[in-house]
Amino acid sequence: MAKTVSQFVCQECGYSVPRWTGKCPGCGEWNTLSEEIITRGDRKKKQTGPVEKNTVSLLSSVDLQHDHRIQSGLQEFDRVVGGGLVPGAMIILGGDPGIGKSTLMLQIADLLYKKSVLYIAGEESPKQIKLRSDRLSLEHPDNIFIYPETDLFLVQRAIEVETPGVVIVDSIQTMQHPELQSVPGTVGQLRESTAGLMKIAKKLSIPMILIGHVTKEGMLAGPKAVEHMVDAVLQFEGDRHYAYRILRALKNRYGSTNEIGIFEMHEKGLVEVKNPSRVFLSERKSGAAGSVVVPTIEGTRPILIEVQSLVSSSSYGMPQRTTSGFDQKRLALLLAVLEKRMGYHLGTQDVFVNIAGGIRIDEPAVDLAVAIAVVSSFRDAPIDARTVAIGEIGLGGEIRGVNQIEQRLYEAQKLGFTHAVVPRSNVRDHNFSGSVELIPVERIDEAIDSVLK
Repeated sequence: MAKTVSQFVCQECGYSVPRWTGKCPGCGEWNTLSEEIITRGDRKKKQTGPVEKNTVSLLSSVDLQHDHRIQSGLQEFDRVVGGGLVPGAMIILGGDPGIGKSTLMLQIADLLYKKSVLYIAGEESPKQIKLRSDRLSLEHPDNIFIYPETDLFLVQRAIEVETPGVVIVDSIQTMQHPELQSVPGTVGQLRESTAGLMKIAKKLSIPMILIGHVTKEGMLAGPKAVEHMVDAVLQFEGDRHYAYRILRALKNRYGSTNEIGIFEMHEKGLVEVKNPSRVFLSERKSGAAGSVVVPTIEGTRPILIEVQSLVSSSSYGMPQRTTSGFDQKRLALLLAVLEKRMGYHLGTQDVFVNIAGGIRIDEPAVDLAVAIAVVSSFRDAPIDARTVAIGEIGLGGEIRGVNQIEQRLYEAQKLGFTHAVVPRSNVRDHNFSGSVELIPVERIDEAIDSVLK
Protein backbone atom coordinates (compact mmCIF):
# COMPACT_ATOMS: atom_id res chain seq x y z
CA MET A 1 0.00 0.00 0.00
CA ALA A 2 1.13 3.54 -0.72
CA LYS A 3 2.11 5.61 2.26
CA THR A 4 1.73 9.37 2.62
CA VAL A 5 4.40 11.13 4.64
CA SER A 6 4.31 14.83 5.49
CA GLN A 7 7.40 16.85 6.33
CA PHE A 8 8.41 20.51 6.44
CA VAL A 9 11.46 21.45 4.39
CA CYS A 10 13.40 24.73 4.53
CA GLN A 11 13.43 26.43 1.14
CA GLU A 12 16.82 28.00 1.89
CA CYS A 13 18.99 25.14 3.15
CA GLY A 14 16.90 21.99 2.63
CA TYR A 15 16.69 21.07 6.34
CA SER A 16 13.58 18.97 7.08
CA VAL A 17 11.58 18.63 10.30
CA PRO A 18 8.41 16.63 11.04
CA ARG A 19 6.52 19.68 12.33
CA TRP A 20 6.35 23.32 11.33
CA THR A 21 8.42 25.83 13.28
CA GLY A 22 8.83 29.53 12.67
CA LYS A 23 12.63 29.38 12.62
CA CYS A 24 14.61 26.83 10.63
CA PRO A 25 16.89 24.79 12.93
CA GLY A 26 19.39 24.37 10.10
CA CYS A 27 20.12 27.88 8.82
CA GLY A 28 18.27 30.06 11.34
CA GLU A 29 16.02 31.75 8.74
CA TRP A 30 12.45 32.61 9.66
CA ASN A 31 9.29 31.47 7.81
CA THR A 32 11.14 29.35 5.26
CA LEU A 33 9.65 25.93 6.13
CA SER A 34 7.20 24.59 3.55
CA GLU A 35 5.13 21.42 3.85
CA GLU A 36 5.91 18.63 1.41
CA ILE A 37 3.83 15.47 1.12
CA ILE A 38 5.62 12.38 -0.16
CA THR A 39 3.73 9.36 -1.48
CA ARG A 40 5.78 6.18 -1.39
CA GLY A 41 4.78 2.86 -2.84
CA ASP A 42 5.63 -0.56 -1.47
CA ARG A 43 9.34 -1.02 -1.31
CA LYS A 44 10.79 -4.05 -3.01
CA LYS A 45 12.73 -6.53 -1.01
CA LYS A 46 16.44 -5.92 -0.96
CA GLN A 47 18.45 -8.12 -3.24
CA THR A 48 20.86 -10.26 -1.31
CA GLY A 49 22.20 -12.33 -4.20
CA PRO A 50 25.72 -12.21 -5.58
CA VAL A 51 26.93 -8.99 -7.16
CA GLU A 52 27.13 -9.15 -10.95
CA LYS A 53 30.65 -9.16 -12.31
CA ASN A 54 30.02 -6.34 -14.77
CA THR A 55 29.22 -3.88 -11.95
CA VAL A 56 32.77 -3.95 -10.59
CA SER A 57 35.74 -3.17 -12.82
CA LEU A 58 39.33 -2.02 -12.62
CA LEU A 59 39.98 1.66 -13.21
CA SER A 60 42.71 0.79 -15.70
CA SER A 61 40.22 -1.23 -17.78
CA VAL A 62 37.74 1.64 -18.31
CA ASP A 63 37.51 2.42 -22.04
CA LEU A 64 37.55 6.11 -23.02
CA GLN A 65 38.03 5.70 -26.78
CA HIS A 66 34.42 6.50 -27.62
CA ASP A 67 33.80 9.11 -24.92
CA HIS A 68 35.41 12.17 -26.45
CA ARG A 69 34.20 15.64 -25.56
CA ILE A 70 31.39 16.99 -27.72
CA GLN A 71 32.17 20.37 -29.25
CA SER A 72 29.19 22.71 -28.98
CA GLY A 73 30.24 24.93 -31.87
CA LEU A 74 30.64 27.99 -29.62
CA GLN A 75 34.30 28.37 -28.64
CA GLU A 76 33.46 30.66 -25.73
CA PHE A 77 31.09 28.07 -24.25
CA ASP A 78 33.52 25.20 -24.82
CA ARG A 79 36.30 27.16 -23.10
CA VAL A 80 34.21 27.63 -19.96
CA VAL A 81 33.10 23.98 -19.68
CA GLY A 82 36.67 22.75 -20.17
CA GLY A 83 36.89 22.02 -23.90
CA GLY A 84 33.45 20.60 -24.69
CA LEU A 85 30.60 18.58 -23.24
CA VAL A 86 31.64 15.38 -21.48
CA PRO A 87 29.32 12.38 -22.11
CA GLY A 88 27.12 11.87 -19.07
CA ALA A 89 27.92 15.29 -17.58
CA MET A 90 25.24 17.26 -15.73
CA ILE A 91 25.54 21.03 -16.17
CA ILE A 92 23.27 23.63 -14.61
CA LEU A 93 23.13 27.13 -16.13
CA GLY A 94 21.84 29.99 -13.97
CA GLY A 95 21.23 33.64 -14.69
CA ASP A 96 18.86 36.55 -14.22
CA PRO A 97 15.51 36.51 -16.05
CA GLY A 98 15.85 37.73 -19.63
CA ILE A 99 19.65 37.55 -19.65
CA GLY A 100 19.65 35.09 -22.58
CA LYS A 101 19.87 31.58 -21.09
CA SER A 102 17.24 30.04 -23.39
CA THR A 103 18.68 31.89 -26.36
CA LEU A 104 22.15 30.52 -25.67
CA MET A 105 20.85 26.96 -25.28
CA LEU A 106 18.81 27.14 -28.48
CA GLN A 107 21.84 28.39 -30.41
CA ILE A 108 23.98 25.57 -29.02
CA ALA A 109 21.26 23.06 -29.94
CA ASP A 110 21.34 24.40 -33.50
CA LEU A 111 25.14 24.14 -33.73
CA LEU A 112 25.04 20.53 -32.50
CA TYR A 113 23.53 19.47 -35.82
CA LYS A 114 25.67 16.31 -35.90
CA LYS A 115 23.94 15.20 -32.68
CA SER A 116 20.21 14.99 -32.06
CA VAL A 117 19.13 17.36 -29.28
CA LEU A 118 16.10 16.79 -27.06
CA TYR A 119 14.80 20.11 -25.73
CA ILE A 120 12.56 19.60 -22.67
CA ALA A 121 10.31 22.66 -22.65
CA GLY A 122 8.80 23.18 -19.22
CA GLU A 123 8.25 26.93 -19.44
CA GLU A 124 7.36 27.54 -23.09
CA SER A 125 5.16 25.91 -25.68
CA PRO A 126 6.58 24.55 -28.97
CA LYS A 127 5.07 27.53 -30.80
CA GLN A 128 6.91 29.98 -28.57
CA ILE A 129 10.18 28.15 -29.13
CA LYS A 130 9.49 28.12 -32.88
CA LEU A 131 9.05 31.92 -32.82
CA ARG A 132 12.41 32.31 -31.09
CA SER A 133 14.11 29.96 -33.53
CA ASP A 134 12.76 31.98 -36.48
CA ARG A 135 14.07 35.17 -34.89
CA LEU A 136 17.49 33.56 -34.40
CA SER A 137 17.45 32.19 -37.97
CA LEU A 138 18.57 28.71 -36.94
CA GLU A 139 20.30 26.78 -39.71
CA HIS A 140 19.68 23.21 -38.49
CA PRO A 141 16.26 23.06 -36.76
CA ASP A 142 15.70 19.51 -38.03
CA ASN A 143 17.97 18.03 -35.35
CA ILE A 144 16.11 19.64 -32.43
CA PHE A 145 13.24 17.68 -30.88
CA ILE A 146 10.85 19.62 -28.61
CA TYR A 147 9.11 17.81 -25.75
CA PRO A 148 6.79 20.07 -23.69
CA GLU A 149 6.53 18.12 -20.45
CA THR A 150 7.17 18.66 -16.73
CA ASP A 151 6.45 15.16 -15.37
CA LEU A 152 9.79 13.66 -14.39
CA PHE A 153 8.81 10.06 -15.17
CA LEU A 154 7.56 10.97 -18.65
CA VAL A 155 10.73 12.97 -19.33
CA GLN A 156 12.90 10.05 -18.25
CA ARG A 157 10.89 7.72 -20.52
CA ALA A 158 11.27 10.09 -23.47
CA ILE A 159 15.04 10.25 -22.99
CA GLU A 160 15.29 6.45 -22.87
CA VAL A 161 13.20 6.04 -26.02
CA GLU A 162 14.79 8.82 -28.11
CA THR A 163 18.39 8.38 -26.77
CA PRO A 164 19.44 11.86 -28.00
CA GLY A 165 23.01 13.10 -28.19
CA VAL A 166 22.35 16.05 -25.84
CA VAL A 167 19.46 16.92 -23.52
CA ILE A 168 18.48 20.48 -22.55
CA VAL A 169 15.97 21.04 -19.73
CA ASP A 170 14.32 24.47 -19.59
CA SER A 171 13.99 24.74 -16.68
CA ILE A 172 14.73 22.46 -13.72
CA GLN A 173 12.37 24.52 -11.51
CA THR A 174 9.40 23.36 -13.63
CA MET A 175 10.13 19.63 -13.28
CA GLN A 176 7.76 17.74 -10.99
CA HIS A 177 8.27 14.35 -9.31
CA PRO A 178 4.91 12.52 -9.33
CA GLU A 179 5.47 11.01 -5.87
CA LEU A 180 5.90 14.45 -4.28
CA GLN A 181 2.74 16.46 -3.78
CA SER A 182 4.58 19.74 -3.26
CA VAL A 183 4.53 22.39 -5.96
CA PRO A 184 7.34 22.53 -8.57
CA GLY A 185 10.35 24.61 -7.55
CA THR A 186 10.41 23.57 -3.90
CA VAL A 187 13.47 22.01 -2.33
CA GLY A 188 12.16 18.45 -2.51
CA GLN A 189 11.11 18.75 -6.14
CA LEU A 190 14.45 20.24 -7.18
CA ARG A 191 16.45 17.61 -5.35
CA GLU A 192 14.47 14.61 -6.60
CA SER A 193 14.13 15.91 -10.16
CA THR A 194 17.84 16.58 -10.42
CA ALA A 195 18.66 13.15 -9.00
CA GLY A 196 16.29 11.44 -11.44
CA LEU A 197 17.72 13.24 -14.46
CA MET A 198 21.28 12.65 -13.30
CA LYS A 199 20.64 8.91 -12.97
CA ILE A 200 19.53 8.55 -16.57
CA ALA A 201 22.27 10.89 -17.86
CA LYS A 202 24.96 8.74 -16.25
CA LYS A 203 23.27 5.51 -17.34
CA LEU A 204 23.06 6.47 -21.03
CA SER A 205 26.20 8.72 -21.09
CA ILE A 206 24.18 11.68 -22.38
CA PRO A 207 25.36 15.21 -21.55
CA MET A 208 22.53 17.19 -19.99
CA ILE A 209 22.22 20.95 -19.49
CA LEU A 210 19.71 22.22 -16.95
CA ILE A 211 18.57 25.85 -16.97
CA GLY A 212 18.06 27.15 -13.44
CA HIS A 213 16.51 30.24 -11.90
CA VAL A 214 18.34 32.61 -9.56
CA THR A 215 17.26 34.47 -6.45
CA LYS A 216 17.06 38.24 -6.11
CA GLU A 217 20.61 38.17 -4.69
CA GLY A 218 21.84 36.56 -7.92
CA MET A 219 22.48 33.13 -6.36
CA LEU A 220 21.24 29.90 -7.90
CA ALA A 221 17.76 29.15 -6.56
CA GLY A 222 17.35 25.95 -4.57
CA PRO A 223 19.40 24.07 -2.00
CA LYS A 224 23.15 23.66 -2.21
CA ALA A 225 22.54 19.93 -2.52
CA VAL A 226 21.58 20.46 -6.17
CA GLU A 227 24.89 22.22 -6.89
CA HIS A 228 26.77 19.38 -5.20
CA MET A 229 25.00 16.79 -7.34
CA VAL A 230 25.74 18.28 -10.76
CA ASP A 231 29.15 18.25 -12.45
CA ALA A 232 29.32 21.92 -13.43
CA VAL A 233 27.56 25.12 -12.36
CA LEU A 234 27.64 27.94 -14.91
CA GLN A 235 26.62 31.54 -14.26
CA PHE A 236 25.37 33.68 -17.15
CA GLU A 237 25.60 37.32 -16.10
CA GLY A 238 25.56 40.79 -17.54
CA ASP A 239 24.06 44.23 -17.23
CA ARG A 240 20.73 44.85 -18.90
CA HIS A 241 22.02 48.23 -20.08
CA TYR A 242 24.97 46.63 -21.89
CA ALA A 243 25.00 44.19 -24.77
CA TYR A 244 27.80 42.06 -23.32
CA ARG A 245 27.19 38.82 -21.44
CA ILE A 246 29.72 36.92 -19.33
CA LEU A 247 29.60 33.14 -18.91
CA ARG A 248 31.69 31.87 -16.01
CA ALA A 249 32.00 28.54 -14.17
CA LEU A 250 31.36 28.46 -10.43
CA LYS A 251 32.04 24.72 -10.31
CA ASN A 252 33.52 22.40 -12.92
CA ARG A 253 34.65 18.82 -12.40
CA TYR A 254 36.05 18.62 -15.92
CA GLY A 255 37.90 21.91 -16.26
CA SER A 256 39.05 25.16 -14.69
CA THR A 257 36.68 27.52 -12.89
CA ASN A 258 38.76 30.56 -13.91
CA GLU A 259 37.75 30.64 -17.57
CA ILE A 260 35.09 33.04 -18.85
CA GLY A 261 33.21 33.31 -22.12
CA ILE A 262 32.18 36.69 -23.49
CA PHE A 263 29.18 37.18 -25.77
CA GLU A 264 27.44 40.17 -27.28
CA MET A 265 23.67 40.23 -27.60
CA HIS A 266 22.48 41.08 -31.12
CA GLU A 267 19.06 41.09 -32.72
CA LYS A 268 19.63 37.55 -33.98
CA GLY A 269 21.08 36.10 -30.80
CA LEU A 270 24.40 35.93 -29.01
CA VAL A 271 27.65 36.50 -30.89
CA GLU A 272 31.06 35.45 -29.57
CA VAL A 273 33.52 38.22 -28.73
CA LYS A 274 36.85 37.05 -30.14
CA ASN A 275 38.95 40.04 -29.00
CA PRO A 276 37.40 41.41 -25.79
CA SER A 277 40.32 43.75 -25.04
CA ARG A 278 39.78 45.76 -28.21
CA VAL A 279 36.03 45.84 -27.62
CA PHE A 280 36.25 47.10 -24.03
CA LEU A 281 38.73 49.84 -24.99
CA SER A 282 37.07 50.90 -28.25
CA GLU A 283 35.27 53.91 -26.70
CA ARG A 284 38.03 55.00 -24.33
CA LYS A 285 38.73 58.72 -24.34
CA SER A 286 42.43 59.54 -24.13
CA GLY A 287 43.58 62.35 -21.85
CA ALA A 288 40.73 62.00 -19.36
CA ALA A 289 41.55 62.18 -15.68
CA GLY A 290 40.62 59.14 -13.65
CA SER A 291 41.05 56.62 -16.49
CA VAL A 292 43.59 53.78 -16.25
CA VAL A 293 43.95 50.58 -18.28
CA VAL A 294 44.86 47.32 -16.54
CA PRO A 295 45.60 43.90 -18.11
CA THR A 296 43.63 41.26 -16.21
CA ILE A 297 43.72 37.48 -16.45
CA GLU A 298 40.49 35.50 -16.68
CA GLY A 299 41.50 31.86 -16.74
CA THR A 300 44.10 31.61 -19.48
CA ARG A 301 42.95 34.70 -21.36
CA PRO A 302 44.44 38.18 -20.83
CA ILE A 303 41.91 41.01 -21.14
CA LEU A 304 42.59 44.74 -21.08
CA ILE A 305 39.90 46.75 -19.33
CA GLU A 306 39.47 50.41 -18.46
CA VAL A 307 39.11 51.47 -14.82
CA GLN A 308 37.31 54.78 -14.40
CA SER A 309 37.10 56.88 -11.24
CA LEU A 310 35.40 60.12 -10.30
CA VAL A 311 36.23 61.98 -7.08
CA SER A 312 34.19 65.04 -6.13
CA SER A 313 33.41 67.02 -2.99
CA SER A 314 30.63 65.49 -0.94
CA SER A 315 27.43 67.50 -0.62
CA TYR A 316 26.07 65.28 2.14
CA GLY A 317 27.15 64.42 5.63
CA MET A 318 28.25 60.91 4.68
CA PRO A 319 30.52 60.66 1.60
CA GLN A 320 29.45 58.11 -1.00
CA ARG A 321 31.46 55.07 -2.05
CA THR A 322 29.88 53.64 -5.20
CA THR A 323 31.31 50.93 -7.44
CA SER A 324 30.22 49.17 -10.61
CA GLY A 325 32.07 45.97 -11.47
CA PHE A 326 34.45 46.28 -8.50
CA ASP A 327 34.20 45.17 -4.87
CA GLN A 328 33.03 48.06 -2.69
CA LYS A 329 34.83 46.74 0.39
CA ARG A 330 38.05 46.51 -1.59
CA LEU A 331 37.63 50.15 -2.62
CA ALA A 332 37.24 51.17 1.04
CA LEU A 333 40.51 49.37 1.82
CA LEU A 334 42.38 51.13 -0.99
CA LEU A 335 41.04 54.53 0.07
CA ALA A 336 42.25 53.88 3.61
CA VAL A 337 45.73 53.04 2.30
CA LEU A 338 45.80 56.22 0.17
CA GLU A 339 44.80 58.34 3.16
CA LYS A 340 47.16 56.69 5.64
CA ARG A 341 50.25 56.15 3.45
CA MET A 342 49.91 59.00 0.94
CA GLY A 343 48.15 61.69 2.95
CA TYR A 344 45.21 62.14 0.57
CA HIS A 345 42.22 63.35 2.59
CA LEU A 346 39.37 61.52 0.88
CA GLY A 347 37.05 61.45 3.89
CA THR A 348 35.11 64.45 2.56
CA GLN A 349 35.04 63.25 -1.06
CA ASP A 350 32.53 61.14 -2.97
CA VAL A 351 34.39 58.35 -4.76
CA PHE A 352 32.93 56.47 -7.72
CA VAL A 353 34.69 53.57 -9.47
CA ASN A 354 33.45 51.94 -12.66
CA ILE A 355 34.76 49.04 -14.76
CA ALA A 356 33.90 50.06 -18.32
CA GLY A 357 31.89 47.64 -20.43
CA GLY A 358 29.76 46.15 -17.65
CA ILE A 359 32.30 43.45 -16.76
CA ARG A 360 33.02 42.52 -13.13
CA ILE A 361 36.61 42.08 -11.94
CA ASP A 362 37.61 40.48 -8.63
CA GLU A 363 41.34 40.09 -9.30
CA PRO A 364 43.73 41.75 -6.80
CA ALA A 365 46.00 42.84 -9.68
CA VAL A 366 43.48 45.64 -10.39
CA ASP A 367 44.28 47.39 -7.08
CA LEU A 368 47.05 49.60 -8.46
CA ALA A 369 44.96 50.75 -11.42
CA VAL A 370 42.05 51.66 -9.13
CA ALA A 371 44.30 53.61 -6.76
CA ILE A 372 45.96 55.53 -9.61
CA ALA A 373 42.55 56.28 -11.17
CA VAL A 374 41.26 57.67 -7.85
CA VAL A 375 44.32 59.91 -7.34
CA SER A 376 44.23 60.99 -11.00
CA SER A 377 40.63 62.15 -10.63
CA PHE A 378 41.30 63.73 -7.21
CA ARG A 379 44.20 65.78 -8.60
CA ASP A 380 42.48 66.22 -12.00
CA ALA A 381 45.71 65.03 -13.65
CA PRO A 382 45.37 62.50 -16.51
CA ILE A 383 48.02 59.83 -17.09
CA ASP A 384 49.57 58.81 -20.38
CA ALA A 385 46.96 57.00 -22.50
CA ARG A 386 49.58 54.41 -23.58
CA THR A 387 50.43 53.32 -20.01
CA VAL A 388 48.98 50.35 -18.15
CA ALA A 389 49.22 49.61 -14.42
CA ILE A 390 49.40 46.18 -12.79
CA GLY A 391 49.81 45.28 -9.12
CA GLU A 392 48.24 44.31 -5.83
CA ILE A 393 48.36 46.81 -2.96
CA GLY A 394 49.05 45.69 0.61
CA LEU A 395 47.93 47.46 3.77
CA GLY A 396 51.42 48.87 4.23
CA GLY A 397 51.31 50.57 0.84
CA GLU A 398 53.60 47.97 -0.79
CA ILE A 399 53.03 46.78 -4.35
CA ARG A 400 52.87 43.00 -4.45
CA GLY A 401 53.65 40.83 -7.45
CA VAL A 402 51.02 39.25 -9.69
CA ASN A 403 50.93 36.04 -11.69
CA GLN A 404 51.23 35.59 -15.47
CA ILE A 405 52.89 38.98 -15.98
CA GLU A 406 54.23 38.03 -19.42
CA GLN A 407 50.79 37.27 -20.89
CA ARG A 408 49.48 40.59 -19.58
CA LEU A 409 52.34 42.57 -21.09
CA TYR A 410 52.12 40.86 -24.48
CA GLU A 411 48.40 41.64 -24.65
CA ALA A 412 49.15 45.30 -23.82
CA GLN A 413 51.82 45.41 -26.49
CA LYS A 414 49.43 43.94 -29.05
CA LEU A 415 47.05 46.86 -28.52
CA GLY A 416 49.74 49.54 -28.80
CA PHE A 417 50.62 50.34 -25.18
CA THR A 418 54.24 51.43 -24.63
CA HIS A 419 54.68 51.66 -20.82
CA ALA A 420 53.67 49.45 -17.93
CA VAL A 421 53.82 50.13 -14.20
CA VAL A 422 54.55 46.73 -12.64
CA PRO A 423 55.68 45.38 -9.25
CA ARG A 424 59.45 45.28 -8.85
CA SER A 425 59.30 41.62 -7.82
CA ASN A 426 57.82 40.73 -11.22
CA VAL A 427 60.63 42.59 -13.02
CA ARG A 428 63.24 40.39 -11.34
CA ASP A 429 61.54 37.16 -12.31
CA HIS A 430 59.90 37.88 -15.68
CA ASN A 431 60.75 36.47 -19.12
CA PHE A 432 59.17 39.29 -21.09
CA SER A 433 61.08 40.31 -24.22
CA GLY A 434 58.62 42.70 -25.83
CA SER A 435 58.85 46.40 -26.60
CA VAL A 436 56.79 47.66 -23.65
CA GLU A 437 58.94 49.73 -21.28
CA LEU A 438 58.60 48.48 -17.70
CA ILE A 439 58.39 50.89 -14.75
CA PRO A 440 59.18 48.85 -11.61
CA VAL A 441 57.72 50.11 -8.33
CA GLU A 442 57.77 48.86 -4.74
CA ARG A 443 55.39 51.27 -3.01
CA ILE A 444 52.22 53.04 -3.95
CA ASP A 445 53.83 56.51 -3.72
CA GLU A 446 56.45 55.46 -6.30
CA ALA A 447 53.74 54.20 -8.65
CA ILE A 448 51.67 57.37 -8.43
CA ASP A 449 54.69 59.66 -8.80
CA SER A 450 55.84 57.71 -11.88
CA VAL A 451 52.61 58.40 -13.81
CA LEU A 452 51.43 61.66 -12.23
CA LYS A 453 54.31 64.10 -12.33
